[in-house]
Amino acid sequence: MLGQRQAIATVAVRDLAAAKQFYNGVLGLKQVGAEGEEAVVYATGAATLIVYRSQFAGTNKATAVTWNVGDDIDNLVRDLKSKGLTFEHYDMPMMKLEGDVHVDGEMRAAWFKDPDGNIHGIVNR
Repeated sequence: MLGQRQAIATVAVRDLAAAKQFYNGVLGLKQVGAEGEEAVVYATGAATLIVYRSQFAGTNKATAVTWNVGDDIDNLVRDLKSKGLTFEHYDMPMMKLEGDVHVDGEMRAAWFKDPDGNIHGIVNR
């Protein structure tokens, strides 16, 4: 039933203006469609990301959105850091930390938070 349908990621935020500055200004996402008072929709690859106002913003303690960035992960980490983004470092027994990138064999991943504490990840596959 739903296996043939496209999913849309959604992220709750408290301050929509601050979120817009982060998602557009720092992450470089392009707003698509009309903006409402409670939500903004961004294009991200072939998918969309809905950022909406909620009193429950930042309460998820797990990764909310992950981008597959391929071999460009190290360049993206460097570029995002230059925009003031801080990357999270986690103690994962199977992974070693190389700068801000967690590595397990061929897999490379990095995590960061938005202004509300929502966790986002980028991976090379």
